Amino acid sequence: MAGMEPSSNDDQALMASINVTPFVDVVLVLLVIFMVTAPIIAKDLMNVKLPKTESGDGKGMSTLGVSVNRQGQVLLNGTPITEDGLRDEVRKALLNDKDSQAIIAADIETQYGNVVRVIDIIKSAGLSKFAIQVERDAR
Repeated sequence: MAGMEPSSNDDQALMASINVTPFVDVVLVLLVIFMVTAPIIAKDLMNVKLPKTESGDGKGMSTLGVSVNRQGQVLLNGTPITEDGLRDEVRKALLNDKDSQAIIAADIETQYGNVVRVIDIIKSAGLSKFAIQVERDAR
């Protein structure tokens, strides 16, 4: 029964550890995929439907693009921002260019008070040139 005794040879010992390297590789790939797709998904979730007018000219060149979505969330150039953050960004833009202007796009279903609040923040930060973005009614 010499063949039944466990061998003391290291080459035949069972491997008792788990290799985590492939697991880490998979997790990193998933992280990269998430980082690439998250902005696309977030952009679709924050759609803003603009009101239509007959007198709008459709032009809109500006330094700051401020949006207010249906839920009243404020976005600066497509990125969610707090009221204090918006005030700081407006001040920075004015430091870089005294002729800075803003275009405010508000969802047609947002509350009027949300738009007034954004206008007040922009004006209190020192920016006096702003416009309300609308879509031209195709009648």
